[in-house]
Amino acid sequence: MSDAIPLSSIQVADAPRSVPREEVRARLTALMTQRILVLDGAMGSVIQGYKLGEQDFRGERFADHPKDLQGNNDLLVLTRPDVVREIHDRYLAAGADILETNTFSGTTIAQADYGLESLVYELNRSAALLARAACDAATAADPARPRFVAGSLGPTNRTLSLSPDVEDPGFRAVTFDQVRVAYLEQVTALIDGGVDVILIETIFDTLNAKAAIAATLQAFEQTGVELPIMISVTITDASGRTLSGQTVDAFWTSVAHARPLSVGVNCALGAREMRPYLAELSRIAPVFITAYPNAGLPNAFGGYDEMPDTTAGLVREWADEGLVNVLGGCCGTTPDHIAAIAKAVADCKPRPQPVAEADLSVSRFSGLETLSLTPDSNFTMIGERTNVTGSK
Repeated sequence: MSDAIPLSSIQVADAPRSVPREEVRARLTALMTQRILVLDGAMGSVIQGYKLGEQDFRGERFADHPKDLQGNNDLLVLTRPDVVREIHDRYLAAGADILETNTFSGTTIAQADYGLESLVYELNRSAALLARAACDAATAADPARPRFVAGSLGPTNRTLSLSPDVEDPGFRAVTFDQVRVAYLEQVTALIDGGVDVILIETIFDTLNAKAAIAATLQAFEQTGVELPIMISVTITDASGRTLSGQTVDAFWTSVAHARPLSVGVNCALGAREMRPYLAELSRIAPVFITAYPNAGLPNAFGGYDEMPDTTAGLVREWADEGLVNVLGGCCGTTPDHIAAIAKAVADCKPRPQPVAEADLSVSRFSGLETLSLTPDSNFTMIGERTNVTGSK
């Protein structure tokens, strides 16, 4: 193991931001209408290539920590910031316009597995500073191409919609307010670290995402800083539904109130399998569309074998069909995948952003599927009927 480089030595002290915060939404909107932007690829997949051991995750600071820390990739922003910064730089060199912070598990709920709940603010702020420094350096080298930092909010390792106890369907391991408070601390730290966008991603349970949205809006109010929100759902299999059972249409109905800059699909599926769900979302959502698939489906050992040119060729088809505004990679993707994607879509036009038309005659509600009430709808019973006959 090489000696870790202190975070302070690789930050750009008091560097100017790539784009002033008050201009971020307008600049991203303009760019997304001009060309397809490129998001970075997987962080975890690339970290695995560094063959880091327990000592890399512990460093000197956590040498005596009572729990194993290997695998807690978020912690590397403190113990091996040189590795995280190098990965950011590799993705920028590959053509990424947007970098995600290394904060996928950056909540007290997820960090509880490692006994590091008290570090959440520091982890997120440090991760944001690392990505911020990388983006600002890349922009300084090429001012005509600004780079942006997306603060990553993962789904946590708890679900609000499903019981972890098959014997007790009503049981929940966590409450909505607990999830909201956990996200609030994370978002506040990411804002303080200088991110441009809040990215709520890999959503397998929309109720968790709604807690993240509530926390994000609360953080905006408390900090006085309002940033664009990007949202990305995970469709788990050929059923076309999230793990908690929602269709793509119902998912969009559930989160549209957040007025996100973009909505999209990521993780679980490769580009081949993801296409129909991306096409559906592109058809119904009047906002920009993002997509970052896995490098195919996992092999028998949990690895990913899809080569960069294959992934790039598949997402090029999406671009040719006018489905997307932002493309990147999820599990198994590397800087080589992102470079191939950037090259493949460099000459493609982005999906035109539809103009949302407010139809005040239609009310839409979402459970596992969308329920629309129109002037032509029949009588609709809401809730259970009262049993007035006394029958069992």
